[in-house]
Amino acid sequence: MVSASVNRAVQTVYTMWLREMIRFSRSKSRIIGALATPLFFLVILGAGFSSSFQVRGGGAFDKSYLAPGLIGMSVLFASLMGGVSIIWDREFGFLKEILIAPVSRFFVALGKAIGGVTTAMIQGILIMIIAWLIGVHYVSIWGVLAAIVIMFISGIGFMGLGIALASKIDSHEGFQMVMSFLTMPLVLLSGAFFPISNLPVWLKALVYANPLTYGVEALRFCLLGSSTIPILLSVFVLLIFAIAMTALGGKLFGKMRV
Repeated sequence: MVSASVNRAVQTVYTMWLREMIRFSRSKSRIIGALATPLFFLVILGAGFSSSFQVRGGGAFDKSYLAPGLIGMSVLFASLMGGVSIIWDREFGFLKEILIAPVSRFFVALGKAIGGVTTAMIQGILIMIIAWLIGVHYVSIWGVLAAIVIMFISGIGFMGLGIALASKIDSHEGFQMVMSFLTMPLVLLSGAFFPISNLPVWLKALVYANPLTYGVEALRFCLLGSSTIPILLSVFVLLIFAIAMTALGGKLFGKMRV
């Protein structure tokens, strides 16, 4: 009996994950759009900063500094927008058909979350590879592998947040509005484009309250070898955030009316 329940749970998670993968592979415009924005920032901002600013102690601005922030931004966008699939599935009736199956709603949400995080990691890895091809240097292959783990942990947290929001919002338009309201402040207050060590006290408080900050700093340590926030603290905060958002997303998804 227990074995049968476990098998159903695993099958549910795998089925929802596979569906998200198929949906992602068929959406070429989504892939291109997800890569275009971070690359635009990396190429245009990198060139602009390099020609306009100097780092303390002399020397030109290194565009490599932007790469971890843009990878984190890509993971953030892809993870949060994964919640859109819940709204589409609810509107077209697919979600109602899935939820009448004799499995916990939590495993349905977990499968969608893992699928969304997988697509977010694919986009983040593509940005990482393209950044390397245009001249961004990483400290080691082990750092690159560690950065992929950071992408997963960070993506799980933001995917859980996206599921929680999608469970409470009825329309696709409303979800897009909330995402627009959330994403830019999260990115701008993450230290993706500027060092956080010398910020004013009031702004530093907002930056340190932002979970994306710890994802960006952890990526910066893994890929470039240095960060303002200690790596162990960044990983700890990301793990707490991921666990909390997964629990919240699963709970709200379980209470969602379809």
